[in-house]
Amino acid sequence: MGAKTVNKLAVPGATLHYEVAGAGPVLLLIAGGRTDAGVYSGIVGQLAAEYTVVTYDPRGNSRSRYDGDPADESVEQSAADALALIDAVGGGEPAYVFGSGSGAITGLELITRTPDRVRMLVAHEPPCTEILPDAADARAFFEEVELAYREDGLTAADVVFMMGTGLDDDAMPPLEDLLPEYRELAERMQANAANFYEHKLLPFTRYVPDLDALQRVADRVVPAAGLGSYRHLPGRPVDEIAEQLGWPVVMFPGGHGGYSSHPGPFATHLAQLLKSDPV
Repeated sequence: MGAKTVNKLAVPGATLHYEVAGAGPVLLLIAGGRTDAGVYSGIVGQLAAEYTVVTYDPRGNSRSRYDGDPADESVEQSAADALALIDAVGGGEPAYVFGSGSGAITGLELITRTPDRVRMLVAHEPPCTEILPDAADARAFFEEVELAYREDGLTAADVVFMMGTGLDDDAMPPLEDLLPEYRELAERMQANAANFYEHKLLPFTRYVPDLDALQRVADRVVPAAGLGSYRHLPGRPVDEIAEQLGWPVVMFPGGHGGYSSHPGPFATHLAQLLKSDPV
């Protein structure tokens, strides 16, 4: 895979931390929620054998600091950040993109706004719940999580969020049982939690994808979900997207965080999907 390089990229309102490994076509991996580039560390090595793999900390997370005070996130700005990284690493060439959770929402907005810059998007469980038949219930749940954070703090919000999304099944072991690099990742994720609840949770879950625009690029969008999390709240919207695109949902090993829990099979499956690129 060669050496990994660590870089910084100035974008409007923030400075992004990003990492590059491997050689070949650019493959941008977009982290979601409170996570960062490290959440994909288990799959980068395998993918870097064939791709220039770019991972990064989304703005406001971990090492990607805001230039000023935190503010509510914009999905449009998140997509602009992703595009800036594609341009910085790949020049004028379109990139393969994989995003999970809110990272998948960023990918959907990216291919909607700049379809010529995305060669293929694998959208893994985007929690854009406004397109669900029971959207009002989902909206109320996320508002309940945000209220729990404001009134009772991080621990209470974590409990409500994890239980209501099925992500308690993906919970990490205790910090003291983790290898040092995973302990550092877990500590960074916990440090990102307040910003996630204050500025990211509601803006991303309230995102309404342009399904008509996505239908126009349906041959380059792969709706995906985890075998263990498909029926939970973050995975359910992908059914609606798949129906609009006319494609079945592609199942990946593990749950919502299958790239961490089942890295080898997950990376193999992703590599096989990318080889089906119709472009």
